[in-house]
Amino acid sequence: MAVPAAASVRDANRYRPPQVTGLVDLLDRQVRERPCARALVVTGARVRLSYRALASLADEVAARLGGAGLGRGDAVGLICANTAEFVVALLGAARAGLVAAPLDPALPEAQLALRLGALGARAVLIDTSASGRDVILPVPAWSLRVDVSGAGTAAVALEPGVCDSAQVQGAAGELSERDALVLFTAGTTDRAKMVPLTHDNVAASLRTICATYELGPDDATVAVMPFFHGHGLFAALLSSLASGGCVLLPERGRFSAGTFWDDMRAVHATWFTAVPAIHEILLDRSEREYPGAQAPPLKFVRSCSAPLNTATQRALERTFGAPLLSAYGMTESSHQATSEPLPQRGALRQGSVGRPTGVAVRVVDRSGRSCPAGVEGEVWVQGATVARGYLADGDESARTFVDGWLRTGDLGALDEDGYLSLTGRIKNLINRGGEKISPEHVEDILAGCPGVAEAAVFAVPDAVYGQRVGAAVVVREPDGVGREEILRYCRDHLAAFEVPDRLELVNALPYTAKGGLDRKAVQVRYAP
Repeated sequence: MAVPAAASVRDANRYRPPQVTGLVDLLDRQVRERPCARALVVTGARVRLSYRALASLADEVAARLGGAGLGRGDAVGLICANTAEFVVALLGAARAGLVAAPLDPALPEAQLALRLGALGARAVLIDTSASGRDVILPVPAWSLRVDVSGAGTAAVALEPGVCDSAQVQGAAGELSERDALVLFTAGTTDRAKMVPLTHDNVAASLRTICATYELGPDDATVAVMPFFHGHGLFAALLSSLASGGCVLLPERGRFSAGTFWDDMRAVHATWFTAVPAIHEILLDRSEREYPGAQAPPLKFVRSCSAPLNTATQRALERTFGAPLLSAYGMTESSHQATSEPLPQRGALRQGSVGRPTGVAVRVVDRSGRSCPAGVEGEVWVQGATVARGYLADGDESARTFVDGWLRTGDLGALDEDGYLSLTGRIKNLINRGGEKISPEHVEDILAGCPGVAEAAVFAVPDAVYGQRVGAAVVVREPDGVGREEILRYCRDHLAAFEVPDRLELVNALPYTAKGGLDRKAVQVRYAP
């Protein structure tokens, strides 16, 4: 079954998404029409930075980069947390015609060097106050600082050197001034794939996200997810700025559960987006920290980047008094591909990740034929948000991008109304004597067991069956539910071959930098 782009967010209301063409003109409309409106709220003092001030800072950075010997289409790295420095560097690079490549500030120096070298970046902009360290890199590293006064005036400190005129090295030779970003996919840090996204990709993504949630100048959010990943970059930061909203950047540029609700109240936030792990943290702390009637009224809460079990979804909606909208996307599709609609625009279906948003979605079998409604297959995506391929990796590009379609590697099914339900990753499937088992499905069942906080399911090598099912489970209370009770629950809710053969109670599970379960670390830690 396939659902065309026409079945995505439709013009069933008077909302009009922002007509940006990419990163370069992202702020232009707001500067013309609402120059004094707040764009960012920054620092521990929660100082407002207006659209006019933000645009002025970006223009100043663009001018300085333009005088440093960088040419249009050259790549520059960004090593910043979720700070004003990141936003100014990103928009300044775009206005200078450069291609920005955000990197995780927490990566070891060697991994940063590998990524910058593979990309062929001409320089890197660093917010040293956020990274908390000096790094030695194979390209010129220029320190960037944004000073904001209590009155909202701001100045930028950036003294770039002059880049030599040497020939462009690495993957950057495949870039042009049509490109806006290079994002690195999740995975092993030394083999992360490089995804080039054009300004057209960016514009299509922002229009889609804004239309899905009808974002506008009255909306505000708190940045939870890191900006070096598509979730935080597109869904929280860029969509808010494109639609004239406001983004609060937490102190030191990092999410803090302890200050989250104070931050939300400070800007009268109307929504936020996070991964399930963050939602679980907020839910676990809600009895102590959720301000209840003093909390800002939320239009919706968004979840993306990892599966959210239905028990957590229901609990979040009860606690925070707002619909929780599950979305689905990936770096290669400029983040969002599907989402549950706002309640007034369509039905919410727990367990699904909603309908296509601005793209066409197919579910296909192993022969590439479309599956009927309700039948599981691989999810394929096509549309204006989809990247052209990977940089410097023709073989992987040929496998992943087929006739304009992005093969996601995710398993799922479409229902008769075009809602997508994900069932797992093809590469994660456990093969127990020929029976294919989705770890995500078993994890969802485990998460529904009373007393279980979260679980990770993995393959255990076995001489007879090839693989058996293992599970690492975190319980909410140390003296709460036990191993035998959990297994009994599994036997009541799973097929016999899906019930874990090995179940360990652990204190915590490993997560990746973007907030998803680190399955490789789980496999190494618990499978032997």
